[in-house]
Order: sequence, then C-alpha cells, then structure tokens
Amino acid sequence: MIKSLFSFQNGTPRWIVFTADAIMVTCSLLLAYLLRFNFSIPAEEAQRLPSILLFFLLIRMVFFFVFRSYAGIIRYTSTRDAARIFFMLMAGSVVFGILNVIRFISIQVYFLPISIIILEYIISVFTLIVFRIIVKSVYAEMRLPSRDRTDVMIYGAGQAGIIAKHAIDRDAGSKYKVIAFLDDDPKKKGRYIEGIPVYHAPSDLEELLRANSVKHLILAIQNISSQRKKEIIESCLHYDTKVLNVPPVANWINGELSFKQIKKIKIEDLLERDPIQLDIQKISNEISGKKILITGAAGSIGSEIVRQIIAFTPERIIMLDNAESPLYELELEIQEQKKFLKAESVIADVRNAERMRNVFRSFQPDIVFHAAAYKHVPMMENNPSEGILTNVSGTKVCADLAHEFKVNRFVMISTDKAVNPTGIMGATKRIAEIYIQALNKQSATQFITTRFGNVLDSNGSVIPRFKKQIEERLPVTVTHPEVTRYFMTIPEACQLVLEAAAMGNGGEIFLFDMGKPVKIVDLARKMIKLSGLTLGKDIQIVFTGLRPGEKLYEELLANEENTLETHHPKILIAKVREYNFESISSQIRELIGLFDTQNNEVIVTKMKQMVPEFISSNSVFASLDQKQELSETKESAKL
Repeated sequence: MIKSLFSFQNGTPRWIVFTADAIMVTCSLLLAYLLRFNFSIPAEEAQRLPSILLFFLLIRMVFFFVFRSYAGIIRYTSTRDAARIFFMLMAGSVVFGILNVIRFISIQVYFLPISIIILEYIISVFTLIVFRIIVKSVYAEMRLPSRDRTDVMIYGAGQAGIIAKHAIDRDAGSKYKVIAFLDDDPKKKGRYIEGIPVYHAPSDLEELLRANSVKHLILAIQNISSQRKKEIIESCLHYDTKVLNVPPVANWINGELSFKQIKKIKIEDLLERDPIQLDIQKISNEISGKKILITGAAGSIGSEIVRQIIAFTPERIIMLDNAESPLYELELEIQEQKKFLKAESVIADVRNAERMRNVFRSFQPDIVFHAAAYKHVPMMENNPSEGILTNVSGTKVCADLAHEFKVNRFVMISTDKAVNPTGIMGATKRIAEIYIQALNKQSATQFITTRFGNVLDSNGSVIPRFKKQIEERLPVTVTHPEVTRYFMTIPEACQLVLEAAAMGNGGEIFLFDMGKPVKIVDLARKMIKLSGLTLGKDIQIVFTGLRPGEKLYEELLANEENTLETHHPKILIAKVREYNFESISSQIRELIGLFDTQNNEVIVTKMKQMVPEFISSNSVFASLDQKQELSETKESAKL
C-alpha cells in the first residue's frame, strides 16, 4: 500500500485515496465522540455507534463520489482541491443536520449530536487537507531533496508576490524553493508569508544575494519605477542572479498566472526609463478624424507610429512602404489584433515622384510622418548615390508634394547622426533636414523635424545582432572599447514624435532627451550575463574596429546650435541657422543630378560643400577632407 501510495510514475491509485479518505473521516467521527463525551462514551451511545458509523460512512462516501475528491493527483494538490474537500464535507454535514431534524421530529432523538457533527466536520477538513499536503511534500522531497532545489527570491510581498509563489509551487515546486520575499515597505520586514520571511528590499537585498546562492529573483511588482528596476537588476547581475519578471495581470492566461509566463528580464528593461507623460488631448486634437500618411510604415519606427496613432481614431491611415512582406504582416496585425479596418496599404517608392503624386492625389492626407530612409551607416558609406536618392531625393519628393497638396503637417524622422556627420548616412539626413527647414519658410504646410538616437531592438540595430551572436555562442563583436550611443525604446521614440508633431509650429528641429549615453561594450557584457553565460568562459567579446563613417560618440546638437525648452521636459527645440530656399533647392537639385554620374567622389565632394561640418571618419572619403583643407589653405595664401 505504501509503495502504491508513492507511485511516482502513474500517481496514487484512486482506490487508495478513496480508502484513505474513508478511514480518516471514520477516525474523525470517533475522535469527535471522544472529545464530546470527555473520552468516556456512555454505554447507550457506544451501543448505537456501530450503526451510526455505518450510516455516516455511507453518506460521506456518496459525497466522495459526487465531488470526486479521490480523482485529484495528490502530489499536485492545490487550493482548488482544498476548496473541493471543504464543500464536500460541508454538504455531508448539512445532510447530517437535516437527518437530525427529521429524526428528532419523528422520535425525539437526534441522529447525531449537533456538537459531534461540528467537531467531526472541523477534524475531517483538517485531516483530509493536511494528509494531501504531507503527501505532496514527501513526494517533492523524495523526487528532489530541498538541498538540490534552486533557491529563488520574490521581490514584492503583496498579492502579486503571493500569486507568483503559488505559481512556482504549482508548476515548478519540485525544482525551485522560495527562500525569501523582499518588499520596499519597511513595515513588512520581519513578517512571514506562508512560512517564508519578508525582508526590506533596499537594505537587505545585497546581503541576501551575498549570503545565498540565489539563482533567480522574480520581480512581482507591477508599478516599480524604471530606476528602481535597474538598481535591482544591476545588483543581481553582480552576483550572477537571473532576474525574472511577472507579466501584467492583463496578460495572464484566463486570469491565472503560470510559471511559464514568468519571463527573463531583457536588456531593454535595463535601458528603459519611466513612462512618458503625453498631452493626450493635444495629440488627439491633431490626429482624430484626420487622414494620416506614414512613409516607411513597415519599418521599426513607422510601424510603431501606426500602432500608436490608431488609439487616436484617425479617419484613415495610409501605410506606405516598398517592402511588400513586412507591410502585409503589419496590415494583418492591424486588422486582426488592433481590429482597425481603416488602414490602407500602399506599395510605393518615395523616390518615384509620379507614383507619390498619385498617392497624395488619391488620399489627400492631412498629416505626413516621413520615416522612409536608409539608415545603416556602413551600407551607405559604400553606396552614397543610393543614400542621396532615398534620404535626400525621397524626402524632397514627399515634402514638395506635401506643399503642393496643402498638407497640414509634415513630420520628418531624423537622427543624431545628422549632427556633425562623419558618414554618408548622417550627411544625407542633415541635407534633408536643411531642405525641410528652408521649405517651411515658403509653405503653408508646417514642416517639423524630430531627431533622436539609436532605437532599441529596431531592425538591424545592435541589440538583435548581439542576441543572435549570444544564442549561437559566437563571439560578440563590438567595434571599439570606448564607443558609446544614446538609446531609446521604439514606443518611447514614437510617443515623443507624436508629442512633437502636436506642439510644432513649423521649422523646428525637436530633440529628445535620450538620457545618458551607454557604452556598447557594457551593453554586450550585460546581455551576456542576462543570458546566463560567463564572459571569457562561455563566450568572448571581440573588438573589430570602427566601421567606415562611424563615430566613437554621438551628438544631439551641432556646435552652432543651442536649445529652447518646451512644455515637455523630454523635448527640446534646436535653434539652427536659417537657409535660403532658392540656394538650397538649387544645390539639392545639382546633388541629385550627380546620381547619373555614379561617381562617388564627385557626389561626396558636393555633399561636403553643402554640409561643411561633414568630416569623414575611418572612411575612404577622408582624403576629400584633406584635399578641401589643402585647397582652403592655398586660397588663404593667395589672399
């Protein structure tokens, strides 16, 4: 019987559970009698006891069948099983009470004294539940002793923390052992939750990590600040403790948390900041009921702008891109997940003036978000002619059509690489910025530029590349030990684009607060640690050298620029020099005309004339800077 009871392969046979429950309720009744009569049962009651016991057991067994209390697998006993036992015994006791009333009315004698019914119910509930808990604990200990289980801590001693513990006990209790709760509330320190001590998070965290071999820390607080989360993760990384995150309640499956839903912290969580406070009403006033055209809609930024704009109920969204498959996937997402049916997918190339004219003529957009661009620095360094065709000519085509068709606002997405550019990509974006600013003076359309740095997890960015290298156990490649970059999440960047678009009056270049720059090598080290690997043992970091056109440090403002504050603390306005539209327009037409020559040297030379601060870095075009410097020196000598 004992062997069958602890049969781990197929679970305890149901007849054993049924028999054990029957024995326990029988013993509970006998104990209730002993307690009721002070361990001296009267002779009259003792004579009646066998018949009463038989009838009592019959009723209890009927309810065993009705509630199927024997069908649960004991080693996986949960609160639902305990509730089933509670109501099963309650139903039987109610029947005993009813029989008591009937028998008393009939022959003035109780079937069972009321006190015995109550005592038996309490003892049976306690006995059946404790029995299951003991079997579950013994099973867990035999399968994997406590000393062999992984120690985990839960950050958050509130309801979410308790639910997280229950999820661990239910789904992974044989592998993990919760050794502590942590909470920011000092009043909870020293208390116990289900036998587990509660510690004060800020003061006790380091000591707990140092004194114990904690494999995982589970964050079960939903409203924790980004700064506090970063501090916790940094402390855990120092002790090689993985941080897991309980998802928001809205994401729980059928309203219940399972251990599999508790996910690893991502590198994005280390770089995110507190949520941005937007002027929702102002953005809604600008977008609600309007026709919105988004170029580059299938890209990282363009697609997120689409997702966020939907919330402001535009009349129609025109999603334009020349990448067929990503645009199709975005269309399906918008229709199936967002349930937004007023989106139009348009395959078009912003460089094709006639195609774009037809788009503007057909849809008559009120606002244009221009996100279409080539963005990869090394690629553009090798293909300057394509860079000017898309980033300069494509922007000019869209901006000119916005002016012609009297679009209310035109918002261009630019980059910090346009500031004191050192590569082709940054220079093309700076030329596009200049044209937008100059055109704003000539047009009723409000032309606005937004400028920010690297966007986390965007297509082709450093985060996905590092993830792929780590997953494949390849060396993580970093260009230079000192290279730093500003980072921003995709949703955060797009929120600020919408806010800037709503507040702009035309002609501004809006800069976003990018926080502190991050060393790329530190980013790589943290990603390796978050993956559970050891740097130098499981994986290496290899320095490959700066790529053509790449900077060590990014800037958000050029030397001649300064900033003005706005009502939003994360958005500034760059004050830049003004440009003559006719002169700039003429130079851009000349630059675009050089595409036909396919002479990179001639094209880049013209770009350097238009953007004097464009000094090539680690590039074949650096020689042009030397020639230009030599030419300027000769001119000075003549003077």
